[in-house]
Amino acid sequence: VQLQASGGGLVQPGGSLRLSCAASGFNLDDYGIAWFRQAPGKEREAVACIKCRGGGADYADPLKGRVTVSRDNVKNNVYLQIHSMTPEDTAVYFCAAGPPNYFTDSAGLRPDRYGYWGQGTLVTVSS
Repeated sequence: VQLQASGGGLVQPGGSLRLSCAASGFNLDDYGIAWFRQAPGKEREAVACIKCRGGGADYADPLKGRVTVSRDNVKNNVYLQIHSMTPEDTAVYFCAAGPPNYFTDSAGLRPDRYGYWGQGTLVTVSS
């Protein structure tokens, strides 16, 4: 079971970026998939997840309205689209897989729910 996040890079403030999470060895659609990020000197924080709240998506409150999580079951990928980026979005972004959450609580945004983690991809927002 392997996960690999990709798509990071340098983005100008106000720009957008789409990150990809590719899986090998398992079917992503069988899992809840979450995105987390960790900025330099800060703790890891949740960004978004899919199949993780009532079987659908959930978003961390500070990022609601700026991020969208989606999946392509044919390509076995999950995507994270981020809009209106600011330097505060600079971080290493990770994707993780765990059991789906069909309850309507916010447990899907908890990192301890996820047992499989990919290597992160660095996103830098700077002019």
